[in-house]
Amino acid sequence: MREKQTGNTFFAKRIYELRKEHDWSQPELGKMIGTSGAIIGRYERGEMTPSIEVARKLAEVFGVTVDYLISEKEMPDTLRDRQMLTRWQTLDKLPSEDRDRILHVIDSLVRDARARQAYGAGY
Repeated sequence: MREKQTGNTFFAKRIYELRKEHDWSQPELGKMIGTSGAIIGRYERGEMTPSIEVARKLAEVFGVTVDYLISEKEMPDTLRDRQMLTRWQTLDKLPSEDRDRILHVIDSLVRDARARQAYGAGY
């Protein structure tokens, strides 16, 4: 029988996976956010839920959004990446004519990058 995952389980799993992706130990991560490695371990095991302030600090050091940390839904990497999300939010605030022009350039660059990948050509 499969164990039902709770929101805390998802949060714990994300913290663990992100820490491993960054190749940080629990004590290293703890020091970055002002806590101990033992507390990080408790977060990762789902034994403890951090305050919203600690969750914000975790999101900041991992370069993700708090939404990504707490959401049960899988998110595309662009929404997981705080810098990409900020870029999209900035783009969204531009007048539609400017936004369309920028998106046209991005589409062209993506098309060119895919063509280079397909044909194995470098820059």
